[in-house]
Amino acid sequence: MISYRNLRVAVLGAGSVGSQVADQLLTHGPELSSRIGAGLELVGVAVRDLDAPRDTVIPRELLTTDAESLVVGADVVIELMGGLEPARTLILKALNAGADVITANKALLATHGPELFDAAAQVGAQLYYEAAVGGAIPIIRPLRDSLAGDRVTRILGIVNGTTNFILDRMDTVGESLEEALATATELGYAEADPTADIEGYDAAQKAAILASLAFHTRIPLESVHREGITSISHEQVVAARKAGYVVKLLAICDRVDGENGGVSARVHPALVPLDHPLAAVHGANNAVFVEAEAAGPLMFYGAGAGGIQTASAVLGDVVSAARRHVVGGPGVAESQHANLPVLPISAVTTRYQITLEVADRAGVLAAIAGIFQERGVSVETLEQTVIPVGAGHAGNQPAATLVIGTHEASEADLAATVESLTGNDVVHSVTSVLRVEGL
Repeated sequence: MISYRNLRVAVLGAGSVGSQVADQLLTHGPELSSRIGAGLELVGVAVRDLDAPRDTVIPRELLTTDAESLVVGADVVIELMGGLEPARTLILKALNAGADVITANKALLATHGPELFDAAAQVGAQLYYEAAVGGAIPIIRPLRDSLAGDRVTRILGIVNGTTNFILDRMDTVGESLEEALATATELGYAEADPTADIEGYDAAQKAAILASLAFHTRIPLESVHREGITSISHEQVVAARKAGYVVKLLAICDRVDGENGGVSARVHPALVPLDHPLAAVHGANNAVFVEAEAAGPLMFYGAGAGGIQTASAVLGDVVSAARRHVVGGPGVAESQHANLPVLPISAVTTRYQITLEVADRAGVLAAIAGIFQERGVSVETLEQTVIPVGAGHAGNQPAATLVIGTHEASEADLAATVESLTGNDVVHSVTSVLRVEGL
């Protein structure tokens, strides 16, 4: 029997996720209440346009354009507006009024997270954000709670469904990047302006959140190295498959041990071995692969986007927030006190696969081996293919393609090696440089 007072819930935003959250609260409110021990009362949904079409039917009396008034007096505020403002101002207003806040706004958390978490801590409120990374995949709570007693060493994440869909189409169907992007747009996986996805901005925001949680250190968004997928060609994807890899856009969070150790976060395309679990993540799905000292490797996989799927994660946070109100006690502060140094990408170690077009004559391999030796980079594999005369960049001169796989080395040394190769007379062109992850 429920004896606690009804908890007032306000929703900010009624887009694909917000409208589904409102519908689920109205449809399954009694069932959720039985799990909580208190009733949930949806007191309003803030929108910009009262008459805009929506994915679900929301009673008109619940709609309002006055978001500021709506958050006043609410016990739980669900922010699903997106963007930095007015979301930031409204969340701060709600927290300062003592409400718990639930958000799926990764851009806001990556940019203003410390300010919001500090505001919540000052009043004993709680900021929940399971839906900010990975859609329906439970990854925030496992990192924050389940693995809090372990030592996370690495995270490899496919955290953007649009780019995974595009790269998967290029691999499995043979489409070019432009064709795959057009398909993604037609199916609704890509926005009209796909820049945030294909240039890696969305994944970088999520990498900042994951690294901050995993390493108990605040990772500024500007410290996340970012590369998108716009330079990936069909030829690279085909060559990757032939060599036993698949190309994925990865968010990578590393703990670097040693005297000059620290943590890093980066986003870039990478070659993933076909036998790695992340290689089997197809379509618009997301997956996060976590490596921890005691727990070992852990894989979290599922739908990374979608209104109803993301609403599932939001409602999980609603139940947690409501239970806290019933039980009482202050919110759990974020564990951001390790203060580990945040390292640039040049400090991390990785592997490269470098594809060169070179002159096919005596002494070329020795010259290239000398460049690698000079930079302290060890070659692991080398495959040579003769280019037919008249093809490639060499014209009528004998030429060959070299595909060189390196052992693990510092990013700085690997980048310097590529620079030296680019300026060497025996190298006609550096046709592809991709990092190799997951070995």
